[in-house]
Amino acid sequence: MLGTIVNTIAILLGGLLGLLFGQALHDKIKKTVIQGIGLAVLLIGGNMALKTENPLVVIASLVLGGIVGEWIDIEHRLQQLGNWLERKFAKNGQGTGFTKAFVTASLIYCVGAMAIMGALESGLTGNHTILYAKSMLDGISALVFASSMGVGVLASAIPVFLYQGLITFSAGLLQGVLSSQVITEMGAAGGLLIVGIGFNILEIKEIKVGNLLPGIFIAIPITILFTRLHLGV
Repeated sequence: MLGTIVNTIAILLGGLLGLLFGQALHDKIKKTVIQGIGLAVLLIGGNMALKTENPLVVIASLVLGGIVGEWIDIEHRLQQLGNWLERKFAKNGQGTGFTKAFVTASLIYCVGAMAIMGALESGLTGNHTILYAKSMLDGISALVFASSMGVGVLASAIPVFLYQGLITFSAGLLQGVLSSQVITEMGAAGGLLIVGIGFNILEIKEIKVGNLLPGIFIAIPITILFTRLHLGV
């Protein structure tokens, strides 16, 4: 849970600093810092992806995961969820500033490959690197959001803690069930999605990372199948 705890504290600290000093920071500074973190995200994702023991597993997982994700249209459904929540808690999207800030920030911090993959990585291997990187991103964005939307951003730390904590705890229970090979290939597939997030942050290329998320879980049966058939490169 260490990664999730750090992530929660980062949002609270960033939000508090945003309320106190956010207006004093120039937009160019914020943008440059976020770009620096985007480069770091590329490094983290690439390092994870290169740990694969069988690139064919990663390729097959992302291809099949992309097909499933596009069929379900995960990103569109997540957007629909966000719109529904805003209508639910802030009538016509113009309710109290606290509620609007809380809903918006919660969706941004909880929805995405870094939240899911980071929590899985923490639970399965005890490696919190992804969540540490996410903490930096969330802390900076909390500073920006809080400076413009108010104290509701700080409250979003609560669903982040509960959501990522639940994934981490569930992954920890699976640690004894999944083989080291499966965990490695899940991490490699997730690593490439992290690279995709880096591209999105740097505005190099817009990648539908959300629609590729099923690939992380499809890596489980694919790895088992390839291992039994002795398929590899």
